[in-house]
Amino acid sequence: MKLDESRPSIANIRDMLIRGDLVANKEYQRSPGLWPNASRSYFIDTILEGYPFPKIYFHEYLDRKTKKVRTEIVDGQQRITTIQDFLNDKFALGKNSTKFAGLRFTDLDDDTQDKFLFYTVSIDVIRDAGRAEILQMFRRMNAYTLPLNAAEKRHSEFFGEFKDLVTRVLDYTPFLSEWGVFTTRQIVRMADAAFIADLVLALEEGIVSTSDKKLHSLYSKYDSSFPQAEETEQILKNIFELITHDLSAIQGSYMTKPFALHALCCAIYHNEIGLKDFQQKSGIAPIGRALNCSPERASSNLLELAAAHESKDTSRFPTYVEAMSAGSNREKQRTDRIIALCRALRDEL
Repeated sequence: MKLDESRPSIANIRDMLIRGDLVANKEYQRSPGLWPNASRSYFIDTILEGYPFPKIYFHEYLDRKTKKVRTEIVDGQQRITTIQDFLNDKFALGKNSTKFAGLRFTDLDDDTQDKFLFYTVSIDVIRDAGRAEILQMFRRMNAYTLPLNAAEKRHSEFFGEFKDLVTRVLDYTPFLSEWGVFTTRQIVRMADAAFIADLVLALEEGIVSTSDKKLHSLYSKYDSSFPQAEETEQILKNIFELITHDLSAIQGSYMTKPFALHALCCAIYHNEIGLKDFQQKSGIAPIGRALNCSPERASSNLLELAAAHESKDTSRFPTYVEAMSAGSNREKQRTDRIIALCRALRDEL
C-alpha cells in the first residue's frame, strides 16, 4: 500500500466529477443525501470562512478492462456531494452562515466564488492497495482513536435542527473558552456542547436531574424540527451577553465553574422569565428582570458565594456550599444553587 498526500482545489475536484474521473465507491460509503440542509450549510460556510475540515480519502487504481486509471472516493462522499450540490445551486445557505445566509453559489460575488473554487482540500490518495488492505487501514486508524464520549456520539449521530442550534450558539458565544469555563481538551471533546444542551433542557423542563439519556432524547426530539429554535437561541445569547458585560467581575472565580455557571444562567432566566415549576419548588417568583440591583452589587454578591465555594466555608452560605460540593447534575443540588444565585442577583443574600 502506498499513501500520497494531495491538495487539489475544489475546482479541480469539480472538473474530475464532471469528466467522470472521480466516482464514489458505494462499498465504503453511505448513500448521499443523508445530511440535512443545516449540516450542509454549516459545512459550506466552513469552507467559505477558510476553516479546514477532516481529510478525504481517494483510492486510485488501474482498471484492467479499460487500462485507465480510476479514482474512487472511499471516505468523504457526503462532503464532496455537498460541495457539488452547492456549486449546482441545489440549496441555499441557512442561518448558521452568518455572512451568507440565504445565498446559493451563483448569488455570491465573484471574489467569494473564486475563493470557494480555489479552496484546497486535504486528500490522501491510496495506491497499490486492494479492498482488504483499505479496510485494514481504516481499522488500524480507528484503533488509536479515543472512544467517543456521550456528547461526541450525539454530534456524530444527529445532524438536524437541535445540533444546529447548539453549534450556532457556541460559534456566537466564545466566552466559554475565553473565560476558561472549559479546558481546550474538554472543548475538543464537546463538553461545551453538552453544557448548551443542558441549559436548553432547563429552559424546557425546568430544573431536573440531567443525564446523557435525557440530552440524547432532546437531540432526537428536535432533530427534524425545532420550532422554538430562534427564541431559544436569543434567550441564551441574552444570558451570555449579560454575564460577559454586566457581571464580568466574576471571570476567573469559582462562579465560572461549569456547574456554577449553569446555575447562574438558570437564575438569570428565572428572575427574568421564570423556570418551569421553579416558583413552586423554591418560593421565588420571577420579577421580570435579571438583576434587582446594580451590576456591581450583583457581581459582589456572586463573588461572595464563589469565595465560600472555593474555601468550602459553610459559615455564611452552608446550603449553597454543600450543593456545590455534592452531585453537580442532581435536581436537589441544582435547585439549592439556583435559589442562592437568584437571591444574589436580587441583593437578598
